[in-house]
Amino acid sequence: MKNKALTAAVAAVLAASSLGVASAAEAQSRPDRGDRYEQRHDRGDRFDRRQDRRQDRQWRQNQRQQQRAVQQRQRQMQRQHQQALRQHQRLMNQRIRAQQRFNAGAYQRPYGYQYRQWQPGYTLPPAYRHSRYAVDHRRYGLQAPPYGYEYRRVDNDVVLTAVATGLIGAVIAGLFN
Repeated sequence: MKNKALTAAVAAVLAASSLGVASAAEAQSRPDRGDRYEQRHDRGDRFDRRQDRRQDRQWRQNQRQQQRAVQQRQRQMQRQHQQALRQHQRLMNQRIRAQQRFNAGAYQRPYGYQYRQWQPGYTLPPAYRHSRYAVDHRRYGLQAPPYGYEYRRVDNDVVLTAVATGLIGAVIAGLFN
């Protein structure tokens, strides 16, 4: 009798556990009515996706506008650069006779240097790059020098030289008495 009761108890436990596993598996495979309702009737998810797409389109449109503005600014800077380059080329490689002569203070060459007729393409010695040989273009009616260049007095002439190298770009002969 003890064996029969024990066997019945084991059978009941096994039946209950298999029934519990089946109900858990059934619950996982099949959503209940509440889940189905939310899947069918939750418009918030679709609204969020639409709003995300709208924001993406707006972001892309802003990016295109910014890119166009940058390209426009680059074209404008390129035009200004080309204009400055054309002005620079007009000034460079020229030996120009001065239209008007000016009386300036006494001129003194750097020690050890003699008169020489400077030409575009020559390099001005470092001794001439001292501040006392600098010429103010506004005072003598000269065009503003291009970026990286300056005017220097050499005897009665004025030379347009590169600041970094001393390379002569243009010579205005006879500007001073």
